[in-house]
Amino acid sequence: MTSQERWQSPIAPGISWYQTTIGERPTYPEMDGSKSCDVAIIGGGYTGLQAAYNLAKSGVSVVLIEACRFGDGASGRNGGQLGTGQRWWPEELEEKIGYERSRALFDLAEAAKQHLMDFATDHQIDMDYMPGQMNVAHKESYKPDYYENAEIAAMRYNYPHVRFMDKAETQERLGSTRYYCGVRDTGTGHIHPLKLLIGLARVAANAGAHVFEMTTATAIRQSSGKVVIETPRGTITADRALIACDGYIGNLEPVTASHVMPIRSFIGATAPLDRYREVLSGGEAVADSRFVVRYFRKSKDGRLLFGGREAYTADNPRDMTQHIRRQIAEIYPALRDIEITHAWGGSVGITMPRQPFVREVMPGVTSIGGYSGHGVMLSNYCGKLYAEALLGRSADLELFKSLDIPAFPGGAAMRAPLLFLALSWFALRDKF
Repeated sequence: MTSQERWQSPIAPGISWYQTTIGERPTYPEMDGSKSCDVAIIGGGYTGLQAAYNLAKSGVSVVLIEACRFGDGASGRNGGQLGTGQRWWPEELEEKIGYERSRALFDLAEAAKQHLMDFATDHQIDMDYMPGQMNVAHKESYKPDYYENAEIAAMRYNYPHVRFMDKAETQERLGSTRYYCGVRDTGTGHIHPLKLLIGLARVAANAGAHVFEMTTATAIRQSSGKVVIETPRGTITADRALIACDGYIGNLEPVTASHVMPIRSFIGATAPLDRYREVLSGGEAVADSRFVVRYFRKSKDGRLLFGGREAYTADNPRDMTQHIRRQIAEIYPALRDIEITHAWGGSVGITMPRQPFVREVMPGVTSIGGYSGHGVMLSNYCGKLYAEALLGRSADLELFKSLDIPAFPGGAAMRAPLLFLALSWFALRDKF
């Protein structure tokens, strides 16, 4: 076991399968002493590092700090699915905000997908991309919605890559009889998220961004027209700042904390499925129709990576594997005794309407997060759009700023009990 495999982040329980496949993670220094810059960034995930890279390559001085190691947060530990569009299906968004805005957000997400693929190619980041995703229905009554989704995507959103699957095809492609129908999307895929994150940190540092690990932001304040970020070993003084903490915002900034709530998500990796080649034989990723989504896919070496659990609290369970194993067995009974070699978790930032939170939370300070489980594409692109907005090159970030993202009710004291009650209710609703 390497030193990196032994590393246990204080914010992320369990050693991920991703971490064991990349060898020694590159290390970056802690910030020691005070700094001044044009833009300060708090958070070393996809959003923060993309913003740092795109600003630094244009000559803007950037200081980025990450509280733990690059990759310890959601960007390095997520399910790796790119998806298509926003968190909601386009027709669902259309009902809420109208066709014009829904189409603009869909097109923006397609641009985000292309940006991610081009970025990895241009910078020689092998992120283990595998094509294909299926969204599947756990209730038979959802069949009309899935059928219409494929037609709407093609006819109204110029996206011809989604096709309806009936029950027989769904079950054959999944290797499971658990689901009733689905849609198959050949215009997207899934990745090794930690490989992307490591490559992104390298690219940002090489572009001239000053990036620091193990450096916690303890407070943000304003002084003489500047933004001042306090850390245990010095301050950062900047003209502008980006908060890119997502589900790890804690008590750092109250406006963000009231709009972005962390929930715990857990993933298990099985031993390679050499004897079960019928499981996801086409290699697609899968997300199901539950509100408390179950998401799973096969890795390049044939493991089942399975995420989601129903015992929701804000804390970590003592044994993640029992929850994961139970859900795997519901879908794949033959795998009820399969070895789970790795189990890990982390915080996902969600918002009330499951849409990103983008707002100027104090003069000169923008906060971006709340991707609600749809962040691999969107977080990378939002970091780029933040940089382009500062550089005067694009106003596309305004599409997210214009979204109505209400605060969670109840204030700080009620966040934990409301989280438990809401997600327990939705988990119960998913069963019936």
